[in-house]
Amino acid sequence: MKYLKLNYLLIGLVTLLLAMALWPAISWHSGTQDTLSQIKSRGVLRVSTISSSLTWQKNSKNPTGMDYELAKRFADYLGVKLDISVRPNIESLFDDLNHHRTDILAAGLAWDAERQRDYRSGPAYYMTTQQLVYRVDKPRPKNLDDLHGTLSVPSESSFISTLQAFKANKYPQLSWHVENKLSPQAMLEQVADGKLDYTIGDSATIGMMQRIHPQLAVAFDVTNEAPVNWYMAKTADDSLNAALLDFYNQLNEEGTLARLDEKYLGHTGSFDYVDTRTFLRAIDSTLPSLQPLFRKYASQIDWRLLAAIAYQESHWDPQATSPTGVRGMMMLTRNTADSLDVANRLDAAESIRGGSQYLQKLMDKVPPTIPQDERIWFALAAYNMGFAHMMDARKLTMMQGANPDSWADVKQRLPLLSQKRYYRQTTYGFARGTEAYNYVENIRKYNISLVGYLQEAEKKKQQIIPIPDSDMPSPSEPQIAMN
Repeated sequence: MKYLKLNYLLIGLVTLLLAMALWPAISWHSGTQDTLSQIKSRGVLRVSTISSSLTWQKNSKNPTGMDYELAKRFADYLGVKLDISVRPNIESLFDDLNHHRTDILAAGLAWDAERQRDYRSGPAYYMTTQQLVYRVDKPRPKNLDDLHGTLSVPSESSFISTLQAFKANKYPQLSWHVENKLSPQAMLEQVADGKLDYTIGDSATIGMMQRIHPQLAVAFDVTNEAPVNWYMAKTADDSLNAALLDFYNQLNEEGTLARLDEKYLGHTGSFDYVDTRTFLRAIDSTLPSLQPLFRKYASQIDWRLLAAIAYQESHWDPQATSPTGVRGMMMLTRNTADSLDVANRLDAAESIRGGSQYLQKLMDKVPPTIPQDERIWFALAAYNMGFAHMMDARKLTMMQGANPDSWADVKQRLPLLSQKRYYRQTTYGFARGTEAYNYVENIRKYNISLVGYLQEAEKKKQQIIPIPDSDMPSPSEPQIAMN
């Protein structure tokens, strides 16, 4: 009897300990906790997004996207894992929030007064403008009263409230079609393909999409700039919003938000339709024979970035020669070629190997204080105008009170190296800094075009391959990425 009592006591103790351990995870108990405590008890931050080049996109093995990187950092800040749910459109995002399947919507959504009634918005992390887009070979409308076709916009988007305001105050005849199934990016693609007449998009996404779909043209700005932010459920407590505010303040103080802004938005400025079309044609006609060489000789950078560098240098012409004496696919000088054992600069394989090795040497020389994902841009500036002049640009940046380890700050000083009042303050004097600035920015644009164009080609190829019905996902089935 004594042993029986002891066993019951032991069982009771174990049960109590298990109950205490599992208590925070029990769903009926979570209602007594504030939102942030629920997330921490669960050990998982649930984030819903849509697939786009700015939000979340599977690139090679790892996801990329500004919203994804911010969400990953926020999960780390909270000390929990990140669970990303990728939804097909904006309507399904807010459906997640309404049914408590997610904690945050991180999908490049602009601030909207209509949404403020039902949801809580987080801090702004960049600004964007609503723009009307059409296909470049169609007549360009002058305003919303000059549309000759159907204007389509995604359901639950902020574009709808914008159009409702215009209809009420300025264009009473204005009409539009609400698309329930497509994401904003998918609608932009359909305009580029001629399947839709017009849609409205945000300027940041449009700028990225034009690198892959140059047929996409901007007719005019529909609104002024507005902040882009995350959305949360409107709960009784402010715990999650307070954590977000502290998190963003920390990102600003560290300069992380500025680096992410530069990484994803810093090179989406001017758009050259002819140059982009020419490049995309070269991807189809010239790249296939060179691709094995870029894959073979790319070392610590993606082969597509190496290909973009080679296109900027020579437009993939192995016989290219400049008046200054640089030659070949990677436009190497005679001295550089000799130092890399490149016997024939006009041989594509030798030139690509030599150029890749030289770039890697420059990356190894870049000061270790520069963030890993920005070292390549400093190295490319050095590739174009010399390592010493690149270091002069960093020196000038520091003298002006900016961050010499930030590419966003340093690239603004590159053009100053050709102005006497500034290059006199440097160690190595005059340099063609504007050329170096344009050189790096062009490479980044070509890289966006190349990566996106190849991804779309691969996606189309997979759609052609028949899939057994049993293996085919439902159209509403979300894609899940656990990190």
